[in-house]
Amino acid sequence: MSTSFPRSARVRASAEYARVFEQARRTSDPLMSLHWLPGDGAARLGLAVSRKVDTRAVGRNRIKRQLREHFRRLRGSLPGGDYVVVARPPAAKAEPSQLRTTFERVLTRAGALPAPAAGGTMPPGLNSPAPPPTPSSPTKPVSDAG
Repeated sequence: MSTSFPRSARVRASAEYARVFEQARRTSDPLMSLHWLPGDGAARLGLAVSRKVDTRAVGRNRIKRQLREHFRRLRGSLPGGDYVVVARPPAAKAEPSQLRTTFERVLTRAGALPAPAAGGTMPPGLNSPAPPPTPSSPTKPVSDAG
């Protein structure tokens, strides 16, 4: 897939935003919330960064530019559908790396990205303790004598 960000890769019309907000699954984080409506076409991004997030346009545009760039890089690995990110006021003070990791975290929580593999060199389960034994059923039938 191309690494450009054409108009076809954007959620643009207010009707499209309304449909996503009404029907999509939502995941949240202190910096942003993600609304994802799975679909058949390629992944498309919509951004909502209001003046409540940052009163200065330069701050709002910085947030949008960074999220657009990261989405552009991830677009080929994302399932199709519409993704709308709604920024929250703490995003105005966040570092670019924080925005990227938060964006990936909400995508993972929504199920659009696979969960990161556990770190370490051993396969999971080899270093973990054995599970506790389950209570077994009694070997003798209990009589109802009484």
